[in-house]
Amino acid sequence: RLLARTGGVSAENASYTPQELVPAGNCISGKPMHAPDPSQPLQQLLWLFVLAIPVACVAWTVTHEEVFREPREYCQRKCQDCQSLLRRKFFYLFTCEYCFSHYVALFFMFLTGFKLLLDDWRGYLIALFALVFVANVYMNFFSRLRVEIHIGKTEAKAKEQEIEENGK
Repeated sequence: RLLARTGGVSAENASYTPQELVPAGNCISGKPMHAPDPSQPLQQLLWLFVLAIPVACVAWTVTHEEVFREPREYCQRKCQDCQSLLRRKFFYLFTCEYCFSHYVALFFMFLTGFKLLLDDWRGYLIALFALVFVANVYMNFFSRLRVEIHIGKTEAKAKEQEIEENGK
Protein backbone atom coordinates (compact mmCIF):
# COMPACT_ATOMS: atom_id res chain seq x y z
CA ARG A 1 0.00 0.00 0.00
CA LEU A 2 1.39 3.39 -0.96
CA LEU A 3 1.20 6.25 1.46
CA ALA A 4 0.98 9.87 0.40
CA ARG A 5 2.74 12.77 2.04
CA THR A 6 -0.35 14.91 2.47
CA GLY A 7 0.74 17.63 4.86
CA GLY A 8 -2.28 17.29 7.15
CA VAL A 9 -4.86 16.77 4.37
CA SER A 10 -6.80 13.52 4.47
CA ALA A 11 -5.55 10.92 1.99
CA GLU A 12 -8.89 10.85 0.12
CA ASN A 13 -8.85 14.61 -0.55
CA ALA A 14 -5.12 14.97 -1.12
CA SER A 15 -3.74 15.92 -4.49
CA TYR A 16 -0.17 14.82 -4.88
CA THR A 17 2.29 13.99 -7.59
CA PRO A 18 3.73 10.49 -8.14
CA GLN A 19 7.10 11.74 -6.79
CA GLU A 20 5.48 12.27 -3.40
CA LEU A 21 4.64 8.59 -2.97
CA VAL A 22 6.54 6.72 -0.26
CA PRO A 23 8.81 4.72 -0.34
CA ALA A 24 11.10 6.01 -3.07
CA GLY A 25 14.27 3.92 -3.07
CA ASN A 26 15.55 2.82 0.31
CA CYS A 27 12.71 2.12 2.76
CA ILE A 28 14.58 3.70 5.65
CA SER A 29 15.94 6.94 4.20
CA GLY A 30 13.85 7.34 1.06
CA LYS A 31 17.08 7.70 -0.98
CA PRO A 32 18.03 5.40 -3.87
CA MET A 33 20.18 2.43 -2.89
CA HIS A 34 23.79 2.30 -4.15
CA ALA A 35 26.65 -0.12 -3.61
CA PRO A 36 28.71 0.86 -0.54
CA ASP A 37 32.02 2.65 -1.01
CA PRO A 38 35.32 1.48 0.54
CA SER A 39 34.82 3.73 3.57
CA GLN A 40 32.04 1.35 4.71
CA PRO A 41 33.76 -2.05 5.07
CA LEU A 42 31.00 -3.66 7.16
CA GLN A 43 28.36 -2.65 4.67
CA GLN A 44 30.57 -3.99 1.87
CA LEU A 45 30.81 -7.34 3.67
CA LEU A 46 27.03 -7.43 4.06
CA TRP A 47 26.65 -6.75 0.35
CA LEU A 48 29.21 -9.45 -0.44
CA PHE A 49 27.31 -12.12 1.50
CA VAL A 50 23.91 -11.01 0.21
CA LEU A 51 24.99 -10.53 -3.41
CA ALA A 52 26.55 -14.01 -3.42
CA ILE A 53 23.09 -15.52 -2.85
CA PRO A 54 21.62 -14.68 -6.29
CA VAL A 55 24.98 -15.50 -7.91
CA ALA A 56 24.87 -18.96 -6.32
CA CYS A 57 21.18 -19.45 -7.16
CA VAL A 58 21.60 -18.61 -10.84
CA ALA A 59 24.82 -20.60 -11.24
CA TRP A 60 23.36 -23.66 -9.50
CA THR A 61 20.07 -23.53 -11.38
CA VAL A 62 21.69 -23.31 -14.80
CA THR A 63 24.30 -26.01 -14.12
CA HIS A 64 22.25 -28.52 -12.08
CA GLU A 65 18.48 -28.14 -12.13
CA GLU A 66 16.01 -29.91 -14.39
CA VAL A 67 14.65 -26.71 -15.95
CA PHE A 68 17.93 -26.25 -17.88
CA ARG A 69 18.61 -29.96 -18.52
CA GLU A 70 18.27 -29.89 -22.34
CA PRO A 71 20.54 -26.86 -22.91
CA ARG A 72 23.03 -28.29 -20.40
CA GLU A 73 23.08 -31.68 -22.17
CA TYR A 74 23.58 -29.90 -25.48
CA CYS A 75 26.52 -27.99 -24.00
CA GLN A 76 27.96 -31.21 -22.54
CA ARG A 77 27.84 -32.86 -25.98
CA LYS A 78 29.39 -29.81 -27.62
CA CYS A 79 32.21 -29.54 -25.09
CA GLN A 80 33.16 -33.15 -25.91
CA ASP A 81 32.54 -33.12 -29.67
CA CYS A 82 33.85 -29.74 -30.85
CA GLN A 83 37.20 -29.74 -32.63
CA SER A 84 38.19 -26.25 -31.50
CA LEU A 85 39.59 -25.86 -27.98
CA LEU A 86 37.94 -22.45 -27.67
CA ARG A 87 34.49 -23.85 -28.54
CA ARG A 88 34.91 -26.78 -26.13
CA LYS A 89 35.80 -24.39 -23.30
CA PHE A 90 32.95 -22.05 -24.19
CA PHE A 91 30.37 -24.84 -23.91
CA TYR A 92 32.02 -26.20 -20.76
CA LEU A 93 31.25 -22.91 -18.99
CA PHE A 94 27.56 -23.81 -18.89
CA THR A 95 28.15 -27.20 -17.30
CA CYS A 96 30.49 -26.17 -14.44
CA GLU A 97 29.00 -24.18 -11.57
CA TYR A 98 32.40 -22.77 -10.57
CA CYS A 99 33.17 -21.52 -14.08
CA PHE A 100 29.68 -20.21 -14.71
CA SER A 101 29.59 -18.40 -11.34
CA HIS A 102 32.35 -16.06 -12.59
CA TYR A 103 30.11 -14.81 -15.39
CA VAL A 104 27.06 -14.58 -13.16
CA ALA A 105 29.11 -12.61 -10.61
CA LEU A 106 30.26 -10.24 -13.37
CA PHE A 107 26.64 -9.71 -14.40
CA PHE A 108 25.53 -8.88 -10.85
CA MET A 109 28.55 -6.63 -10.31
CA PHE A 110 27.66 -4.74 -13.50
CA LEU A 111 24.04 -4.54 -12.36
CA THR A 112 24.88 -3.17 -8.91
CA GLY A 113 28.28 -1.48 -9.33
CA PHE A 114 29.61 -3.49 -6.40
CA LYS A 115 33.32 -3.03 -5.56
CA LEU A 116 35.23 -4.39 -2.60
CA LEU A 117 37.89 -2.59 -0.52
CA LEU A 118 39.17 -0.27 -3.27
CA ASP A 119 37.38 2.37 -5.33
CA ASP A 120 39.03 1.67 -8.70
CA TRP A 121 39.31 -1.30 -11.08
CA ARG A 122 41.10 -3.32 -8.38
CA GLY A 123 37.95 -3.12 -6.25
CA TYR A 124 36.02 -4.79 -9.06
CA LEU A 125 38.66 -7.51 -9.39
CA ILE A 126 38.70 -8.22 -5.65
CA ALA A 127 34.89 -8.19 -5.57
CA LEU A 128 34.68 -10.62 -8.48
CA PHE A 129 36.83 -13.28 -6.85
CA ALA A 130 35.34 -12.74 -3.38
CA LEU A 131 31.81 -13.03 -4.79
CA VAL A 132 32.70 -16.22 -6.67
CA PHE A 133 34.28 -17.68 -3.53
CA VAL A 134 31.30 -16.94 -1.28
CA ALA A 135 28.81 -18.09 -3.94
CA ASN A 136 30.69 -21.38 -4.29
CA VAL A 137 30.68 -21.85 -0.51
CA TYR A 138 26.90 -21.39 -0.61
CA MET A 139 26.58 -23.90 -3.47
CA ASN A 140 28.77 -26.38 -1.57
CA PHE A 141 26.52 -26.06 1.50
CA PHE A 142 23.44 -26.51 -0.67
CA SER A 143 24.93 -29.58 -2.36
CA ARG A 144 25.75 -31.18 0.98
CA LEU A 145 22.27 -30.39 2.28
CA ARG A 146 20.70 -32.08 -0.76
CA VAL A 147 22.88 -35.16 -0.23
CA GLU A 148 21.85 -35.32 3.43
CA ILE A 149 18.17 -35.02 2.48
CA HIS A 150 18.57 -37.74 -0.16
CA ILE A 151 20.29 -40.04 2.35
CA GLY A 152 17.52 -39.40 4.88
CA LYS A 153 14.82 -40.22 2.32
CA THR A 154 16.63 -43.39 1.25
CA GLU A 155 17.02 -44.55 4.84
CA ALA A 156 13.34 -43.83 5.55
CA LYS A 157 12.27 -45.86 2.50
CA ALA A 158 14.49 -48.76 3.56
CA LYS A 159 12.96 -48.73 7.06
CA GLU A 160 9.44 -48.60 5.62
CA GLN A 161 10.18 -51.62 3.43
CA GLU A 162 11.71 -53.45 6.40
CA ILE A 163 8.62 -52.75 8.52
CA GLU A 164 6.31 -53.91 5.70
CA GLU A 165 8.30 -57.11 5.23
CA ASN A 166 8.30 -57.84 9.01
CA GLY A 167 4.60 -57.11 9.26
CA LYS A 168 3.62 -59.64 6.57
